[in-house]
Order: sequence, then structure tokens, then C-alpha cells
Amino acid sequence: MQILNLGVNHHTAPIDIRESVAIAPEELQDSLLDLRNYLKGGHSELMPEVAILSTCNRMEIYCAANDAAYPGHLEERAFDWLTSQKRLQGDALKPYIYSAKETDAVKHVFRVGCGMDSMVLGETQILGQMKKAVESADQAGTLGSYLKPLFHKTFSVAKEVRSSTDIGTHSVSMAGASVRLAERIFGDLKNSKVLFIGAGEMIQLCASHFAGKSPKVIAISNRTVDRGDEMAKVFAAKGLQTDSFPLQSLPTRLHDFDVIVSCTASALPIIGMGMIKTALKARNSRPIVLIDLAVPRDIEPEIRSLKDAYLYSVDDLGGVVNEGRNIRELSLADAEAIIDKGVGEFFQTLQRRTLVPIIQSLQTTAERLKQIELEKAVRRIKRGEDPVGVLSIMAEALANKFMHAPITALQNSPNDEIEDFKRILSNIYSPK
Repeated sequence: MQILNLGVNHHTAPIDIRESVAIAPEELQDSLLDLRNYLKGGHSELMPEVAILSTCNRMEIYCAANDAAYPGHLEERAFDWLTSQKRLQGDALKPYIYSAKETDAVKHVFRVGCGMDSMVLGETQILGQMKKAVESADQAGTLGSYLKPLFHKTFSVAKEVRSSTDIGTHSVSMAGASVRLAERIFGDLKNSKVLFIGAGEMIQLCASHFAGKSPKVIAISNRTVDRGDEMAKVFAAKGLQTDSFPLQSLPTRLHDFDVIVSCTASALPIIGMGMIKTALKARNSRPIVLIDLAVPRDIEPEIRSLKDAYLYSVDDLGGVVNEGRNIRELSLADAEAIIDKGVGEFFQTLQRRTLVPIIQSLQTTAERLKQIELEKAVRRIKRGEDPVGVLSIMAEALANKFMHAPITALQNSPNDEIEDFKRILSNIYSPK
């Protein structure tokens, strides 16, 4: 069985490449099924396992497939699927793609789950994102006897790393970095009005961080008004002034806000150059901070050329989130040791599972031989033969039948295998 990981992340690809391969949540189920069918090709009997993790910082494909069906071609087929689905030129994407197989693939998954491959070293949000990706794959029916235990072990290793090391100590989240960037422009945020576009997990996290700074207003603009209203009520209950309005009202309300944080699943930008020019004019050139945490991006990147518009993407937040990284890096060696141990345990588990059919076959054979000799013994006893003698005959017959196979195999072993076979039999049958 082959295990493969293939994708792009913030280490290997700029944001424009990452957004070109990003898969929206509503597309994930169809993409999983499409990927599996593509890997199957014309082999209807094959059932490769697949999962996809798509976040603002990475898009990764995880596969497990039969060795014989994909002799060296699984990685190629996964890459071809990605380029064809996203209508990309392979030569344009290839420089940014990384891949890993077998042990390296398993180790990579563990490192991602532990936050060791994240922009924020040791951050915890990626683990939740991975769990959602696994849940989606499970619902789509694309997980199986290899990827399921792989992710189960990933979550176990991540828990051990977080509980046994300081990898997450002093980490600055993307949400915390957003607050710091806004403070660099406006200083104290108590007189600032902050708008959040979207109502997902990242926006809720960011809003909680900004709420801790007691801004003048916290507003939510979301496509689904009810969700925005619910989120606003949470902060209103904390004594903050709140507002909520539908996304279609955004062009007429944008100028009211000093800080705008956006993170939606939109495939196209929500805020364009014209909207910001109009907003700045209405603000009499008072600065406006725009923090775009979405991939694909919610805010047109050209806006950063405007004099009083301070636009930051997820990549721009990298310097802020890495503050305190040196402290967390002291725990890297301990975390890597836990991961290496986990990788070994995972493959030991897979190896043990390959023994199950053999053990079952041995047990079935033993049960069949036992039943044959037991039936013979019962017939002898019913004929009036001495029970002790019958038991002796049954025991001798069973011993002979059990020993026949290993003795015959030993006698017929090829010369280059006989020493190994002798050692194995000696370990099995030597007196303990």
C-alpha cells in the first residue's frame, strides 16, 4: 500500500498560487469523490483512499492506494487531477508543489497536525481544520483502513506534543497578529470602529481578540444576516456597542470603519479598488486598515497602492506571528522525537494488521484439524475403546498434523532461505 501527501503551502508558494488551488468548503465533498474516481481510472475494483485539507496557508491531498495498481504513478495522477480540476498548466504549478511518500508522508501529516509546519509555530487552529477535513472525507466515504488510523494517530501525537512540550507557548495567532497590526496604525483601539466580514471560525476568533481591546464599535457583515446578528449579540452581551448588516450594504457602510477584517469563502474579491477609493474620500483620507485572512483573497491586492489604505494578507502577518518563535523552537527537538516515535508506532500497527489474515487462517486450520480428530475420538469411545488410549491417539495425531507443515516447509526450503527458516522455527519451538 502506498501513502502519499502532495500539495502547496505558505513555505513553497505565494498567496496567488495557493488561492489558485484552494478548494471551497462547499466543493470539498464533490472534489473528494472526483479525486478518488480519477485515481481509480478504469479499474472499477480499486478503492483508493483520499482526504483533502484546504486552508488559507495550505492545500494538501492525502492518498492511500494499492501498490500494484499504481507502480510509481500515484503521485503523477494526483498532480494531474489537481491541475485539470483547477484548469492550471502543470509547468506553472510544479515548482511550488511538494510531495512525500510512506514514512515521510506520515511524518509530514503528524507535523502539520502538531502545528510545526504552520506560519504560527505551534498554533492549534490547524488541528481543528484537519479534523474537519477528516470528517468531510469520512462523510464522503473516501477514508478507509489506512487513512483512518493515520489521522487517528495524528490527533493522538498532536495531543502528546501539546501536553509534553512548550511548542505552543507564547504563540501569537493570526487573530492576535491582526490586532497588533491595527494598533500599529491607530494605537489604542478604544476609539476605533472595527468591521468583520464573514461569521466563520476565524472571524469569531479575531472578533474575540479585538473585543479585548474595547473598540468603539464592533460590526458584523455577513451574507447570512441571522448569523451576523447572533455573533453581534455575543459582544453586545459583554457591554460593547455592536452593529450587524447584510453584505450587500457593504459599499455604503465601508467608510464608517477604521479596521476591516475579512475572511469568507468567496471565490472572488468582495472589496475592490473602487469601493476603497470611495470610502477614503468619504473619510477625508483618514487611514483605513484592511486585514484579509481569506484564501482566495476577499480584498483586491492592488488596494495596497492607495496612500491611506493599509492592506495586509495572511502572508503579511508572518513577521508578527513569528514574534516569540525562538522560545517555541527550543521545544522542537522534543516534539520531533514524539513524532518520530509516533511514526514508528503507526507502521508497527499497519504491520500487525497484515498478520491478521494469516492468524485467522492458522486458527481456522487448527480448528478444522481439532474437529476431525475429536470426531474420531468420540467414535472410538462409543465403540468401547479405552478413553485414555483414545486420548493418547488423538493427541499424537494432532501433534503430527500440526508439525507436518513446518517440517515439510523446512525440508523443501531453498538453500538461500533455510538459515532464516531454521532461526524462525527455533524461536517458535525452542523451550522457554
